[in-house]
Amino acid sequence: EWCAMNAASPIRVMIVDDHALVREGLRLSFDGTDVQVAAEASNGAEAFERLKEEPIDVALCDLQMPVADGWQFLQ
Repeated sequence: EWCAMNAASPIRVMIVDDHALVREGLRLSFDGTDVQVAAEASNGAEAFERLKEEPIDVALCDLQMPVADGWQFLQ
């Protein structure tokens, strides 16, 4: 089904990392691409809450974070 998606639709990404500078660098790296940063979070618990609000296609997730780590979020 993924291949049947409209090619004009951007890929919606959530960036999950406890370092704001890493999130900013990743967000800037997508400028001018078909990737839209739909959400950002600083830990797994925050990412889970954001996921309820924003549909995404892909999560770029740090595995070692405070509160709830990336492994917990991905489960």
